[in-house]
Amino acid sequence: METAYTYLALSGVLTLLLWTPYILARLFVWGLPTFLNNYPEGFPATAPEPPLWAQRSQRAHLNMVETMPAFIAVIVAATWLVGDAQGALIGGLAQVFFFARLAHAAVYTLGIPYLRTPVYLISWGAVLMIGYTVLT
Repeated sequence: METAYTYLALSGVLTLLLWTPYILARLFVWGLPTFLNNYPEGFPATAPEPPLWAQRSQRAHLNMVETMPAFIAVIVAATWLVGDAQGALIGGLAQVFFFARLAHAAVYTLGIPYLRTPVYLISWGAVLMIGYTVLT
């Protein structure tokens, strides 16, 4: 289970760091004074348009924020209900989740066609497999 917790922690850190690219893009698009002043005048109706990659980066971050509760839930449930009996399997699936989410963020931000959904489904499948392991 130690591996599962390591990748749970890494996934949490990844979630925290995924906001960095689009916040930096906002800083450069808005300029430092406006950025520090909270919002440009007329926000959000007349906000300066961020680059497309920054918009994709923000959506990748929000997608990770939406997925983390399920990942956390299955890891915690595995700790309580499975223990070390399936620890290696759950740790491996947690590792798959993390690297799939890392790839998802890169693929989404860079706008690489045809890969975003398959990479997401790999991470989603890892969460489902951990849940299945807990329930059986």
